[in-house]
Amino acid sequence: MRKKLLISFAVLLAFLLIGGMYYTLPYYVSKPGMAKELAPIIKVENGYRENGNFMLTTIRMGKANIYSYLEAKLRKYDEIYPQHMILSTKETEEEYNVRQLHLMAASKLNAIEVAYRKAGLPVSYDYKGIYVMQVMDSMPAAGKLKPGDRVFKVDGQTFPSSKEFIDYVGSKQAGEKVSLTYSRNDEEDTITLALQPFKDDPQRVGIGISLVDDKEIVVDPEVTIKTDDIGGPSAGLMFSLEIYNQLTKEDFTRGYQIAGTGTIDPDGTVGPIGGIEQKIVAADQAGADIFLAPNEKGAKNSNYRAAVKTGRNINTKMKIIPIDSFDEAVSYLEKLPMKKDR
Repeated sequence: MRKKLLISFAVLLAFLLIGGMYYTLPYYVSKPGMAKELAPIIKVENGYRENGNFMLTTIRMGKANIYSYLEAKLRKYDEIYPQHMILSTKETEEEYNVRQLHLMAASKLNAIEVAYRKAGLPVSYDYKGIYVMQVMDSMPAAGKLKPGDRVFKVDGQTFPSSKEFIDYVGSKQAGEKVSLTYSRNDEEDTITLALQPFKDDPQRVGIGISLVDDKEIVVDPEVTIKTDDIGGPSAGLMFSLEIYNQLTKEDFTRGYQIAGTGTIDPDGTVGPIGGIEQKIVAADQAGADIFLAPNEKGAKNSNYRAAVKTGRNINTKMKIIPIDSFDEAVSYLEKLPMKKDR
C-alpha cells in the first residue's frame, strides 16, 4: 500500500513539474541575448572587408511559465513584463510576431537607404502593396484577413504607397464596398468588404487593419541582409554602419569589436530601444570593445545613461559612446586609432 502511494505521489509530482513548463502566465520574461557579428549576415556585392566587427545585440523574450518567472525573479538582468506591456490591446501573439518581423524589415530598408545615401549612391523604391500588421475586432476585415497578408490591389487598382491606399479607401462612404486582392502563403484570393466607421473616430471609415508598406529598395551594388527570425527595429544603426563599411574602402571598425543598438530613421536619426541593460550584458559577454548607445539628445532617462549605469555595475571594460545620429557615429569611428592588438 505504501509503495502504491509513493508511486502515485511520484507520478503526480512529475505531472506537476512537467505541467509547470507548459502552463503559461500572463507575463513575458526577457533576458540578455547575444551579440552577433554582422559581416556574415550582410553582404554588399563586391563589398570591402573589415578587420574588426560591427555587432547587433539582442534580448531573448518569451511567454513566462512558472520556472522562467521564478528564475527571472532571482536573476539581476532578467526582466518581467505584464502581458499588456508587450501586446497591444487585443493583439495576439501571432500579430505581435508579425509586427516585430515587419519592424525589422522596415529597419533594414532605412539602414540601406541611410548607408547608400551617405556613400553618395542613388536609392529608389519599388512599391508592391501593403502588409497587414493587425486586424481589428468587430471590423469588416476581422476573420477575413490575417497578419502577414499582402494586399496588392484595391478594386483592381495598384497604388504607389500605403498613403494612397488609405486615401482611396478613406474617400468612400460607410456601406460602400471595396474589393481586395491579396496573397497568403503564396496563394492569391480576392474578397469584397463593406466599409464601416471606426468606433474611436466615427468620421473615418475603413476595413479595420493596421498596415505597413510592402516595398523593395533598389540599389547598386546589391545588398542582402539575412536575419532569419530576429524581429524588431533595434538593429537599424548597426545595420547601417555595417553596410556603409562594406561600401567604402576605409575600414571604420579599425580592428575593434563594436557592438551597439538603436533604431534608424531614413534621415539618419538614431532612436531609443528597449532592453538596453540586457544588451550591454550581452555585448560585454561577447567581448566587445565599444558599445554605441542611443543618446536621446542627453535625456535624463536615455538609453545611454542606462547603459553606462549597467556598464559600471558589471565592471565592463567596454567604452560606451552616446550616439544621436548615423553621421555622429561615423564621425566617432573616423577618429578612432587603429587597434594595436588586432
